Amino acid sequence: MIAAVAPIVITLLSLLLRLINLATPKGYIFDEVYYVDGARDFLKYGVEVAGNKPEFIVHPPVGKWLIASGIKIFGDNEFGWRIAVAICGTLLILLFARLVHILFYSPLLTAIGAALMSMDGLELVHSRTALLDLFLTFFVLLAVYLWQRERHWWAAISIGLALGTKWSAVYFLAIIALVSLYRVFSAHSGKNLVKPTLKKIIQYGLLPVTVYTTTWTGWFLSTRGWDRQWSSNVIASWWHYHVEILGFHTGLTEKHSYQANPWSWMIMGRPTSFFYDSPKACGVKDCAQEVLAIGTPILWWLGTLAIVVTLGFWLRSLVLKKSDPALNLIFLGISAGYLPWFFFQKRTVFTFYAIIIEPFMLLAVVYCAKLILDSTMKSGYSQAIVAAAVIVIFLNFIYFLPLFTGEVITYDAWFKRMWLSSWI
Repeated sequence: MIAAVAPIVITLLSLLLRLINLATPKGYIFDEVYYVDGARDFLKYGVEVAGNKPEFIVHPPVGKWLIASGIKIFGDNEFGWRIAVAICGTLLILLFARLVHILFYSPLLTAIGAALMSMDGLELVHSRTALLDLFLTFFVLLAVYLWQRERHWWAAISIGLALGTKWSAVYFLAIIALVSLYRVFSAHSGKNLVKPTLKKIIQYGLLPVTVYTTTWTGWFLSTRGWDRQWSSNVIASWWHYHVEILGFHTGLTEKHSYQANPWSWMIMGRPTSFFYDSPKACGVKDCAQEVLAIGTPILWWLGTLAIVVTLGFWLRSLVLKKSDPALNLIFLGISAGYLPWFFFQKRTVFTFYAIIIEPFMLLAVVYCAKLILDSTMKSGYSQAIVAAAVIVIFLNFIYFLPLFTGEVITYDAWFKRMWLSSWI
């Protein structure tokens, strides 16, 4: 009974953690300066502008419209900027717990999944910062969940909204579409192929593109958007704008002090500092206040090991032709959310992008927990191992909490949390 209600209790407590002092730190955190400004422009003009001129923007509108909804309801202040992402981050915990439930049908594993998601520092930092990546993660995970439940029309809409948040969702759309078509060709032949194939093309081709295009309605209706007047044909202007956006993304090689190669993401080799200050408010001479976009270290280190372990089981399942839905989803997420970044070695990228693979990494941890609980060792030992791991992760999360929430602490306390020199 306790395990059954645990995800709800965990989610409610997580909401409180996200809402308390949500307006701290004051002012913009990292790239909030761009997305909050865009949200304001959407509320005023329906498009993003710079003064009286169109503004070149490189990300689609959905995430900024969600930030704008918070500003509209709660005002143009730090709380208003961040409330939408705080709610989204909370719902992500519940959504992940639901995914774990349908994969394992275990109240205990569902509770563990919710707990792990709630104890991840990277998810918490994103939940308290008005950026786009958590919206992207939510829509992608929702699409994966709906796809797993074979609710393909809704999954297509969700992946379309993910595309309307950040283009990197296209990798998830591509893999979902290819797997869906593969299943059709595996189950049908001859004339029986035509109807289900066309259906999948509409679901994972036409519908996501239609949803994505609809998210640009403000640009289509306005005359002030970037490249809006490039051609008398509005579609041509819109396409030209997208060509320019693609050129920006592929050509972004400007050096940044916190850029991090994807090889280091899983082990949090170079986390991104969203905010740092040295206020005089901690009772001693030297104080520190930082928002560090870092996953709870022990959780991510165990998660890296869990991915290696589950990779072996996944490869074995392919050889034996015994499909395992959980393993398939783990490596769908890793393949779409992580591997593409290795092809952009010269592009400026950051560790906080790893939030998109976090649910799939946690799913690997839950899978390994299941392996331990189902092992031949005495149940008391297996349960103790899993419980000990969860407790250690919780203690690690609490220890790093000041860096997740921007709490003012002594410089010595801050420095003790810099376990690796690359974190400074």
